[in-house]
Amino acid sequence: MAKDYSKLASEIIAQVGGEQNIVSLYHCITRLRFKLKDVELARKNKDKIQQLDGVLSVIEGNGQFQVVIGNHVADVFQTIMSKYSIQNALESDGDAEESTEKQGNVFIRFFNVLSAIFNPIIVALAGAGMLKALLVVFTTYHLMDAEGSTYKILAAAGNSVFYFLPLFLAISAARIFKVNMFIALAIVGALLEPNFTAMVTENGVTVDFFGIPAVLMGYSGTVIPAIVSIYIYSHLERLLKRIIPKSIEIFALSLVALLIMVPLTVLIIGPVGVMLGDGLGNAMNFISDKSGLLAGLLIGGGWTFLVMIGIHWGVVPIMVNNLAVYGYDTLRPMIAAATFASAGVALGVFLRSRRKETKGLALSSLLPALLGGITEPIVYGLSVKFKKPLIAQTIVGALAGAFMGMMQTKAIVYVFPALTTLPAFFGDTFVYYLIGIAFAFFGTAILTYVLGFEETLEPVLEEGAGLQVMTPVAGEAITLDDVKDEVFSSRAMGDGLAVYPSAGDIYAPLTGTVVTVFPTGHAFGIQSAAGTEVLVHIGLDTVDLAKGVFEISVKQGDQVVKGQKIGTFDLAKIIEKGYDPTTMLVFTSVIKEDALTVVDQAKKDVTALVANDLLKGAIS
Repeated sequence: MAKDYSKLASEIIAQVGGEQNIVSLYHCITRLRFKLKDVELARKNKDKIQQLDGVLSVIEGNGQFQVVIGNHVADVFQTIMSKYSIQNALESDGDAEESTEKQGNVFIRFFNVLSAIFNPIIVALAGAGMLKALLVVFTTYHLMDAEGSTYKILAAAGNSVFYFLPLFLAISAARIFKVNMFIALAIVGALLEPNFTAMVTENGVTVDFFGIPAVLMGYSGTVIPAIVSIYIYSHLERLLKRIIPKSIEIFALSLVALLIMVPLTVLIIGPVGVMLGDGLGNAMNFISDKSGLLAGLLIGGGWTFLVMIGIHWGVVPIMVNNLAVYGYDTLRPMIAAATFASAGVALGVFLRSRRKETKGLALSSLLPALLGGITEPIVYGLSVKFKKPLIAQTIVGALAGAFMGMMQTKAIVYVFPALTTLPAFFGDTFVYYLIGIAFAFFGTAILTYVLGFEETLEPVLEEGAGLQVMTPVAGEAITLDDVKDEVFSSRAMGDGLAVYPSAGDIYAPLTGTVVTVFPTGHAFGIQSAAGTEVLVHIGLDTVDLAKGVFEISVKQGDQVVKGQKIGTFDLAKIIEKGYDPTTMLVFTSVIKEDALTVVDQAKKDVTALVANDLLKGAIS
C-alpha cells in the first residue's frame, strides 16, 4: 500500500508561506522546486522544513526554493498538486517562470533557464540513450544484425530524441520564454526539413539567400541554435502582437515569424550557435586532452557541491553537444566518479554506524545510487549531516575522476551513471571506467569507515534495563533544590533535575510521543512507550514572553527520538529581558520502566541529581 504523504505535503506548503505564496512548482528526480512570490517567508522557516520527517534538505539555487525529498519526490508532488491549486511549472505557458528569469545575477539566471529548459527533456534523453547503448552491445557481440529491420526500428527509437533534440528544446524553450509553442516548432523544424538537410553535405557549405551568402550547418542534435532562436523570437513575437491587427493575427503572426526567423536562424543564429557549441565542446576537450587529470580532479571532487547548490543541470548542454558533435563525451565518466563515491559513503556509513536508524537510511539510499544514479539522499542524509563522509567522497571522487580523465574515458550516450547504465560507457576505454567507479565506490567506503563520524548513540542496554533520558539543553545540570521557583524546587509537579543552559538548541530528552506543546513554545511534554511522562520547562515565568523567543518544530502526536533536535530558543533575549533561563526536566508520572538513567548533553551521567524517593526506587 502506498504511503500517505498528505501530512508532509501540508507541512511543506505551510512552511513555504502557504498556497498563496507559491508562483509555481515542479519536481526533478529528488527535489520539489518552488517559485515563490516572497522567498523570505520560506527562508525564515528553513530549519523547520529541514526537520520534517521525509525532508532531506532545503537549498536555494537557480532562483528556486528547493526541498530535497529523495526517491519519493514524485509521490509528494502528486499529493501537493491534488490538494492545492498550484501551477505546475512544466504545464504552464511560461507565466509561472517570469519571476524566475528576473531573479538573481546573470550567472544564476543563465543556469536557471538552462535547468528549466532541460529538466523536462532529461527523462527522454536518458531512456533513449540507454537504448542506444544496449544496441551497441547487441551488435558488438552479434546478438543482433545491424542491417536487419529489428535493429533499424529500435535504432530509430533510440535516435529520435537526439536527432530531433532541437524540436524538444524548442517546445521547452517556448514555455520558458512565453511564446506560441507551435510557431516555435515551425521555426526550428525548418532546420531539420529534408530539403534543407539535403543541401548540408557537410558543415560550412555556402549557398545564397536572395544573394546573401549563407553558411549551412547540420542542426540535428544541436543545443544552442534552437534555444537562442526561440529566445530572440520571444522578443519578436511581443513586437508583432502589438503591430498585427487581431483580425489577421491567426495567420499573419506565424507567417511573418517564419519569414523573419527562419532566414535569420539560417544566416546568423544557427551558424554562430553551432560554432559556439563546438567551441565550448572543443575547449572542454582541449582541457581534457591537455590535462585530463586536472579536469577529472576538479569534476570528480567538485560535482557533489554543484549538486548541493542545484546548478549541475547547467553542464548538460555541454555533454549533449559533445555527443552530437564527437559521438562521445568525457565529462560523464568524471561525474560518475562523484556518483559512485557518494554510493561508497552509504556503504561506509552502514558498516561503521552503530545506530539502527542510520544503518537503515544508509542501506535504503545505497540501491537507488547504484542502480539509478540518485545520490541526493546520501549527500544530504549522510555526507552533509556527518561531514567526514563528505570529505571522504570528495577526496576519493577527485582521485577516481582524475584517473578517468587521464585515461580519456568516454561515454557514448547520455545516461545517469549507475550499474544499470554500464553499456553507455562501452568501448575501448570501458575497462578504465570500471576501474574508476570501483575505486570511487570501495575507496570512499573504506575511507568513510576509517575516518569515522560522530553520531548520537542510544546507550546499549540489556532488555528491560530501563528508561534512558538526556537533558533537553546543553549546560550545567543542577538539582531542583537549586531552582528559584517553589513550584519546581518543592517537586510539586514531580521529581527531576534542571539545567542552566549554555546554548539555545532544544533536544528531545527521550524517545516517545509528544503529548503537549504550550502555545508559547516554552514548555512541552513527552511520553515514553511504557507510559512515563516528562515535562520540559524552559526558563522561569517565561510564559510571559512574546512569541518568537521559542521555536518548537514538533506538535502534539508527533513521534520523536532521544537526542533529536526539536526546537530553539533565544537565550540572549531571555537573559536580556531579566528572566531566569534555567530549564527544568520533570517526571510528571512514576517511572514505568525498570530503571532510570539520565545523561547530560556531554554524555555525563547525572542521574544522581534526581532524588530517589519520589521516583519510587527507579534509580538503582
